[in-house]
Parts: sequence; structure tokens; C-alpha cells
Amino acid sequence: MDRAPGLSVRARLTLSYAGFLMLAGVLLLAAVWLFLLRYVPDRAMLINADDDAMNGVFPIRSALLREFAPRAAAVLAFLLVFGLVGGWILAGRMLAPLTRITGATRLASAGALSHRIRLPGRKDEFRELADAFDTMLGRLEEHLAEQRRFAANASHELRTPLAVSKALIDVARSDPDHDSGEVIERLHAVNTRAIDLTEALLLLGRAEQRTFTREDVDLSLLAEEAAETLLPLAEKRGVALETHGDITPTTGSHALLLQLTTNLVQNAIVHNLPDRGRVWVRTDVRPGGVVLTVENSGKRISPELASTLTEPFRRGAERLHTDHGGVGLGLAIVRTIAHAHDGTLTLTPRPAGGLLVTVELPGA
Repeated sequence: MDRAPGLSVRARLTLSYAGFLMLAGVLLLAAVWLFLLRYVPDRAMLINADDDAMNGVFPIRSALLREFAPRAAAVLAFLLVFGLVGGWILAGRMLAPLTRITGATRLASAGALSHRIRLPGRKDEFRELADAFDTMLGRLEEHLAEQRRFAANASHELRTPLAVSKALIDVARSDPDHDSGEVIERLHAVNTRAIDLTEALLLLGRAEQRTFTREDVDLSLLAEEAAETLLPLAEKRGVALETHGDITPTTGSHALLLQLTTNLVQNAIVHNLPDRGRVWVRTDVRPGGVVLTVENSGKRISPELASTLTEPFRRGAERLHTDHGGVGLGLAIVRTIAHAHDGTLTLTPRPAGGLLVTVELPGA
């Protein structure tokens, strides 16, 4: 934004200091005049010569003014110069932290988000501002890094099905006698995966923007609906699916919370033991909120790996070779939906193997 030039804050503070100092000097001289000089007689008075304490002629008002006025003017001039110089130095010292904050702001506007002010000293208004600015820079840097990583992963994931489709078409063109049905079937699978990935990206962006209407939702009903929908998948994989819990009222988007529950249950079914796996879905009410818990059996997971599973396109090697591997956005979408509803997502590895996923949301 272009603005007309004006006095700097340092210059205005300097003028303010000098002005207050001059005002104090004028008030002091006025006090001298009101309470001292006005009691001095304006005509000469003779004092008793026999009085040794006061001998001679008492000074008159006009003579005192002639002597006092030049010296008072000199004092005011000194106060003006002292106020300007001292005010300029004092204002500079006071505004030094603001100068550092301004420099950091300019660096941030140029893209240098890694810079921090780290203003030393005890807590005051400037240091609170600097600390808040450092915190904001840290969050912006993390968010920007996450967005760049997500964009890179998304472009890579979208490029893969397109490259596969191009390769299949090239093979079909170069070999007219090749079985077209097989090519069409593979193209259908690749395009389905690309569509699923695109829909997942759109859902993720919608949840991040929080562009949804809040309504009353019962998590227990969503858990039952997700379990009923995914029951054929569980039976196909030989996984026992159990759901139970209390009525858990909350507020939010019914579609997004259903997607959250479905993703968790689907992940628990897919990433399970190859035989006789189990999935437990529970809903509970706690003080101040409601809890959805999805627990499954499976291979042992290290805490380090569990902490990275919510990152976009984070998949274990075993997920890439299954018939229901997904697109790598399931838990990322769950985390985003939970945060969009002011909730939290916690992943805890089970000692016996598998994962315990807990979603806490505010109560209705």
C-alpha cells in the first residue's frame, strides 16, 4: 500500500518529549512568578539601617525581571535542546525492538520464514509482540513445508496412474493383436484409482477450509452405519467386526464425520491379520466431549511409524500390494476432519499388534 510520507515515530516521540519538557519548564517559571515575584514590591523601599540583617534598599520587581528574564529564556532554550537530543536518543532505545521486528517482517514478506527475532530481555509489550511473531513464523513455516510436501506427493501420485494409462495405450497401439479386454480392465482399474485419489484430495481440501454446515450428529449411529457398509469387506477378509458404545452426540458435518468413521474402520479391516483378525469400534461419552475408538489386531507397529501414518500418502510397503490399498490419504483425511471439528486424533500401537485409534470431539 502506497502512503504519503510523514514523520517517523521516533521523530514524533522526540517532539513529544521535548514539548513535555518545555511545558514543565514554563509551568515552573509560572509558579515562580505567581508565588514569588508577585510579592516583590514594584517601588523601592528603604530598610532600617540599624538592622544588620537587612541593610540597604530592597530590590523592586522590575529590576528582578530584567535580571531573571534572560536567564529564564536561556534555561528554556537549554531545555529545548536537551529535550530534542535526549528525546531522540531515548526514543531510539525504546524503538530498537520495533526496528528488529520490522526487519523480521520484511524478511518474512520476502519468503525467509526461517528467520526468528528472539528478542532478549524481560517480558514487556515489545517482547510479547516479538514472541507472538516468532510463533506465527514457526507455524507458517511448518504449514508451508507441509503444503509443499503434499503438493509434491499429490503430483507424484496423480502422475503415476496417468503414466500407467499412457503405457497401456501405447502397448495396445503397438500390438493390435493384444487382448483388448485385458487392457480395458487394467485401464479401468487405473482410472478408478485416479478418480478415488482426486475425490480424496477434494475432500481433504474441503475439510481444511471448514466450509461445511454444522448439525447435531450421533457418532454411535455413524459407527454402526460404517460397520454395516464395510461388513462385506470384513467377511471377505475373515475379520470379525464388533461395534458397541453409548449415544455420543456432537456437532459437525454428518458427511465428513461419516467419512472419518468409514476411513478408520476400513483401515482397521484392511491392515489386519491375514486370518482371524478382529476390529473393535466403540463410542463413549467423557466430560466435555465424545470419543470414537477403533482398535484392530495386526502386525506390530513401532511408535515412530505410528506417528507418521497421518501424513499424506504415507503407506507401508504391505499396503501397495493389496486389492484395497487405498490412495494413502485415509488417516490424513481423518486427522484433517478431526481438526476441522476442533477435535484430536491419537494413534497408539497395541502391544499385541495392530493399532488403537482414538478421536476426541467436543460434545453437543
